[in-house]
Amino acid sequence: MENMLYVPLDERPCNYRYPQQLAQLTDVNLRVPPDTMLGRKKSPADTKQLQQWLTAECGRSSHLILSIDMLVYGGILPSRLHQLSREQCAERLETLREVKRINPAIRIFAFNLIMRTPAYNSSEEEPDFYAQYGERIFQYGWLTDKRESSGLTEEEVDELAEIKTVIPPQILNAFLERRQVNAFVNRTSLELVEAGIIECMVFPQDDNAKYGFTSMEQKALFLKVDEKQLFHKVFIYPGADEVGCTLFARAFCELKQYRPEAWVQYSSTLGPTVIPKYEDRSLHESVKSQLLIAGANLGDDAVHSDFVLMIHSPAVGEKQMAETSDDLADRHKSYFSEINFKALASAIEKYVSKGMTVSLADVAVCNGGDHVLMKLLSANGLLPALSAYAGWNTSGNTLGTVIAHSVIVAYYKQQNKKVDHHFLLYRFIEDWGYQTIVREEICAHHLEALGGSYFELEAVKEPVLQLIRQQLQAFVRQYLPEYDQVEISNLDLPWNRMFELSFDLKRRNSS
Repeated sequence: MENMLYVPLDERPCNYRYPQQLAQLTDVNLRVPPDTMLGRKKSPADTKQLQQWLTAECGRSSHLILSIDMLVYGGILPSRLHQLSREQCAERLETLREVKRINPAIRIFAFNLIMRTPAYNSSEEEPDFYAQYGERIFQYGWLTDKRESSGLTEEEVDELAEIKTVIPPQILNAFLERRQVNAFVNRTSLELVEAGIIECMVFPQDDNAKYGFTSMEQKALFLKVDEKQLFHKVFIYPGADEVGCTLFARAFCELKQYRPEAWVQYSSTLGPTVIPKYEDRSLHESVKSQLLIAGANLGDDAVHSDFVLMIHSPAVGEKQMAETSDDLADRHKSYFSEINFKALASAIEKYVSKGMTVSLADVAVCNGGDHVLMKLLSANGLLPALSAYAGWNTSGNTLGTVIAHSVIVAYYKQQNKKVDHHFLLYRFIEDWGYQTIVREEICAHHLEALGGSYFELEAVKEPVLQLIRQQLQAFVRQYLPEYDQVEISNLDLPWNRMFELSFDLKRRNSS
């Protein structure tokens, strides 16, 4: 059995558990640091302990999949809050040279985010000043980038001047200095690629848009990659919390010398061209990037491809794209005319009947599966026929997760081995059952009465978890009757908010 090491972006299930769950479907032993070493939310991990863990464990591993945000800053949120100097960051990155010295054969697949700039006022995941100035800071970046890219209207020139008078200089300078340090870490990571320390480097763009700080930094990185002639080793595309899964799939493919192909089909003719909310490019461009980083390619036809990737896509993007929290009647009119649910379901049935590996990326709405489509597939008995499914958070998060899972299933099918449905069922329950149905129901009808709020659950966590468990079990009975013997246990809301859920699954009749 091959050994790999994995250092996640943070301790949440999407980063810590999902790659481990995928690895459990394979014959690869994925070793991770204990979760107690990883910090919690805004509290950074003990980076010194992580360095020691890496150097102690790396000697008998074929690959290291590494979040540089975790190694340098102590996690994703600490990367937005830190006070580190360039020298401190560079010193922590030197750990990778030591890992390579100890084990020259280890293949290091690393990723480091281009720091996001949310378009709203909230300090939930940002510095305290973002609660008051977040929207203005986003708009400052948007207009600054647009001015350089395509020019500003007179109104936009006035707006930029007004924003500069509103944001206190010390706050804007603190924000910009932190971004400059993070950009330095990205450039230093490129130097490690150039030196042969890092074999594959991903710069995911977290919650980005057409213009803004992320866009400017992406362009600068692109030019630096071109200057250093490193395009064969460096990837830049929208994503974040799914990268651990995609890099595991890439390492898995490398170990197995496997290069799968995927045939892609959309539920909307306009889908491939839509720019999803929280992203900066057309959906199909992201699909191509996510396939490549996971070790796969686009296939020329369905028959000769290793798996079929069905994409339930929106027909309109950016701010017009729906969230799961939006009432069905309030969605953009294209949702009712430019998305063909029945044709997608029929295509799934056709490909499954031909014995093909069929996966579903559910990205028509943000932050959960599309209840309309999933009810249709459930009624037609098609859900257990799927090999992989995801529908959580952003399009990039969903695509990376479902593609990584698909690659693994397709490989073992080629070996005439079946892969356990555990991760597939987990995705149905979390992405559709929890994010789309149960979370919305509890927030709308129970949370306030219990004395809690979306981001403040500590005092009411136990009754909320009880409700979630009851409603998820009811969801399984109603929509997933093939799995009605599954028990949902060990539930947790790891950041004491309604967004992320952790749980375990087991059969009721198991010991």
